[in-house]
Amino acid sequence: MDKELKIICGDAIEEMKKLPDGSVHLIVTDPPYNLNKDYGNNQDRLEFEDYLSFSRQWLTEAKRVLADNGTIYVFMGMRYISYIYGILEQELGMTFNSWITWFYTQGIGKTKGFSPRHDDILMFTKSPKNFVFHLDEIRVPQKYYRSVNNMRGANPGNVWEFSHMHYCNKNRKQHPTQKPEGLFERMILASSNPGDTVLDPFVGSGTALRVCQQTGRNGIGVDINPEYVEMTRGRLAEDFTGFDSIDERMKRVPNDLNDDQIREDYIRKHTEWFLKNHPDAIEEFMQEVWQKYERKVQRSGQLSLF
Repeated sequence: MDKELKIICGDAIEEMKKLPDGSVHLIVTDPPYNLNKDYGNNQDRLEFEDYLSFSRQWLTEAKRVLADNGTIYVFMGMRYISYIYGILEQELGMTFNSWITWFYTQGIGKTKGFSPRHDDILMFTKSPKNFVFHLDEIRVPQKYYRSVNNMRGANPGNVWEFSHMHYCNKNRKQHPTQKPEGLFERMILASSNPGDTVLDPFVGSGTALRVCQQTGRNGIGVDINPEYVEMTRGRLAEDFTGFDSIDERMKRVPNDLNDDQIREDYIRKHTEWFLKNHPDAIEEFMQEVWQKYERKVQRSGQLSLF
């Protein structure tokens, strides 16, 4: 499955300057939010204007290296997201496509004010019309079987629910802002083709490259911290049993699969459509099938599905 994966230790802006114009098909990245996070050999703490200048520099390079049909996804916290939006649209002339909200169920607790439970992701394209987007690759299962529904699945929408990378997660690394692989899976499958080159100039714990590795993309990851570079190398060498996070809707079994042939066809297709990168979730899906359709499965002689 592996394509060419490059891990570079260096400053994001300087390393991006070395890349040719239009050489990257997709950028997916989680840059520093300027929230005073400790990243080992550097501190995420700049003066307001300095942070905007830093953002403007790396985003300018990002646009330059993007192919004409390329897309960029940028994670960003609430304080600066409107400024990042302005740089991308007003200063760089890129085309806004989506404002994605990543909702998580647990996070920082506050006693004065409301506790934050989401991060945001901006999706911009270089061209207003000519860009890659594969909806079929990221659909979510329907709630009900209906002849008028596309049983290949529905658009996941722009609010995505994935759990944080809790410290009890077996894939949790020693990185303060590790993001779930399921988030990157959706963006990379939607906005690139197998064999394309995906860039993450702030690769951190290596989530983007891990997803590239398992989905047949070329990947370039840059980080200024050599410990994170080695962390990423180690992560890419680990055995793969499924991405470390999943949209729970991917395991959803539609109601009203009452026709025997339709039910059998759908169950066989569900794994390929929705769980091909999540083999560890197949058993739970099949248990849900059994709970909903046990009598119908037994009556129709479909036990071989299990």
